[in-house]
Amino acid sequence: MSMASDSVKRVGQEPTTIWNRFSIRTKRVIWAWTFLALPILFYGGIRFYPTFQAFWLSLTDWDLLRPAKFVGLANYQSMLSDPVFWRVFQNTFAYLIIGTPLSLLISFVIAYYLDRVRFMHGFIRALYFLPFLTTAAAMGWVWRWFYQPVPIGVLNGFLSVLGMPQQTFLRSPDTALVSILMPAIWAGLGFQVIIFIAGLRAIPSTFYEAARIDGLGDWAIFRKITLPLLKPTTIFLVVFSSIGFLRIFDQVYNMTTNDPGGPLNSTKPLVLMIYQTAFSSYKMGYAAAQTVVLFTILLVVSLMQLWVMRKR
Repeated sequence: MSMASDSVKRVGQEPTTIWNRFSIRTKRVIWAWTFLALPILFYGGIRFYPTFQAFWLSLTDWDLLRPAKFVGLANYQSMLSDPVFWRVFQNTFAYLIIGTPLSLLISFVIAYYLDRVRFMHGFIRALYFLPFLTTAAAMGWVWRWFYQPVPIGVLNGFLSVLGMPQQTFLRSPDTALVSILMPAIWAGLGFQVIIFIAGLRAIPSTFYEAARIDGLGDWAIFRKITLPLLKPTTIFLVVFSSIGFLRIFDQVYNMTTNDPGGPLNSTKPLVLMIYQTAFSSYKMGYAAAQTVVLFTILLVVSLMQLWVMRKR
């Protein structure tokens, strides 16, 4: 009888293993990391490995034909003594400093008033978003056609009708960078408008109703309710737009095909310089050093913006 009861107990008991000793919470964590392991490894393979490889290549002299030769910081020394690099560095920050606040201001004004429109709201919003879906190459060539002299250029033709002198646009160092910025801002306007509208509509209407009851005017409501509650949306768009302007390439390359970078490198950004260094001069080590500089700029600017915006 005792032997039968002992066998029943042994059958009812689960074997003691390491897995069974874990708590339910620990098991959930293990399962979560098991499912996340493959995406993390894939992301690390396509993101982190090329990044570390770029850091290594920046310390070498490599032209694709011969093995990479370690040269230490020579590429960075050559970069710091290159006047073209400093011109390109200036252009890159000009795109950032002028393009980011201007694009955000225009997109916010459009979104603020478009959110109040009820008639054909969806159609108008789609029209604003359409340039964002247009390929950068097609957009660049269309704007390049706009900037041509008469009788080809649309803008100069319009100025001629008004009796105003023609503008050089892409052919002058004084106006080339601004001429590149205009289509770049226009291209990203639709995305920023959509995000701002989403942020405005996420603000609870009860806040506005309470403010009206307290007797606040439109400006006070805008300053004390709309802007503070729109802060997360603004932070996202500031960082996103800054990265976009620091990495500007398509508009410059397609609108200045005959002279990449514009007259006297007046429109050349750092990304275009990296492209030309790598695939025209085949100086892969030097191009990697420029890539490291661009990566550092993107990282520092993004972290500074996040810190400043969140602190405020």
